[in-house]
Amino acid sequence: MSNSTLPTLPASDRPEAAARLRDALLGASFTADGLLDLLGAPAYAALARSETVPALRATRGDTPLETLVRLFLLQQPVPHARVADVLPVAECVASGWLASVGGDEVAATVDVRPYGGPDGEDWFIVSDLGCAVGGAGGIGSREEGVVLGVGGASTTLAGITVRTPVSAALDLGTGSGIQALHAARHATRVTATDVNPRALHITALTLALSGAPAADLREGSLFEPVRDDETYDLIVSNPPFVISPGARLTYRDGGMGGDDLCRSLVQEAGERLREGGFAQFLANWQHVEGEDWQDRLRSWVPRGCDAWIVQREVQDVTQYAELWLRDAGDHRGDTAAYEALYDAWLDEFEARKVKAVGFGWITLRKTGSDAPSITVEEWPHPVEQPLGDTVRVHFDRVDYLRAHDDAALLAAHFGLAPEIIQEQVGLPGAEDPEHVVLRQHRGMRRATKVDTVGAGFAGVCDGTLSAGRILDAIAQLVGEDPVLLRDRTPAQIRLLVEQGFLEPVE
Repeated sequence: MSNSTLPTLPASDRPEAAARLRDALLGASFTADGLLDLLGAPAYAALARSETVPALRATRGDTPLETLVRLFLLQQPVPHARVADVLPVAECVASGWLASVGGDEVAATVDVRPYGGPDGEDWFIVSDLGCAVGGAGGIGSREEGVVLGVGGASTTLAGITVRTPVSAALDLGTGSGIQALHAARHATRVTATDVNPRALHITALTLALSGAPAADLREGSLFEPVRDDETYDLIVSNPPFVISPGARLTYRDGGMGGDDLCRSLVQEAGERLREGGFAQFLANWQHVEGEDWQDRLRSWVPRGCDAWIVQREVQDVTQYAELWLRDAGDHRGDTAAYEALYDAWLDEFEARKVKAVGFGWITLRKTGSDAPSITVEEWPHPVEQPLGDTVRVHFDRVDYLRAHDDAALLAAHFGLAPEIIQEQVGLPGAEDPEHVVLRQHRGMRRATKVDTVGAGFAGVCDGTLSAGRILDAIAQLVGEDPVLLRDRTPAQIRLLVEQGFLEPVE
């Protein structure tokens, strides 16, 4: 892989220079909140779409913050004297953060973007110039070794990751270091790997400029840089999951056939997890003719692991090819070349009998159980991020249900989860609703149909009575045999617990 046409990066072994640059950025309120105040919501949102005109209009003045926005976010040359009022210019040039251009101007060598941490931390994500918004936003770069910044995929993974304190965390395919930065908050030791040495360099810059501890950076593909005796409490990866004919772009194309890279990543993670540890990935997977996509994903789960797999989106093969051809800017080039590339993608899918591609999240938890729980579902609806606690509690509920048979469930006490509402659907004036829906307003924001017994049961659950006693009362109220009601209701209770509508009460 060659990075010969990409700019030289700042020195990653000058932590003192990064610390002084960080102090200067914070002193000028070059933060996520500071940008929002300066630019206003429309221009700030436009930057996330790689649209710079509104921000250019909002930074026509000469305040320190406007200078930094033009320099690092908009990649505009700025007069040396103006920058010197804000930054230690000589040191920034010597350490490579800035470069002299046009005689009396300086320009940034990398994109530096403020990024708010989950507890209000002021972080900075470093990326290659023009590549601050990653993923399918269409950066239009064909550089093989380019390193992207923050995109929707990276923030999604950060939001779903379980954030309990751990001893060791591993970020596979670290890119610009976003996941490693998040992990540094709650992991004693962070290891970050990438096949692209430029990405490791930029990760070191991101961590240093954000004031985070340095990570153990290792070059190599997937688990290759990890020693056989190393295991982790947390493994995260936003891998190059794009299913493409070849591996043109390191940041997105895995280089393996079909969805083999994602499958290998998931299957190999089991051996690297410590008991109770989590592995969380974003992935793409093929929908193959004559094969159930859920069965395909179940076959990926390694032995000794519970799994929760959520498909968030499905695209047919033409949509998928167009998305990633536009991501690389191929649609803006020669028409014949674009059509040839498009044809190659469709040839690849046709050869593999792929009719669509799914995108979603995969979470593994190492349990060693002989009866693992594997949940594969489709949920394309809006959710409430961050979801890390929701993911953790999902597996707590799995443990609870695995340990309680029907008799134990009926003896247990439950409470209705917070912010659950009931909706009744039916014809106007009808005595009884056609069906009742319970709906969450937090986390996954699920909705599930229940019968009148299920609705009544959930409404009464406040932790004071056992499930069996509540059912006995309902049986008496509706004139039903209590024994038959006890026999048929545990399955519905299990579903309500599994999906988070009911919570066990000690």
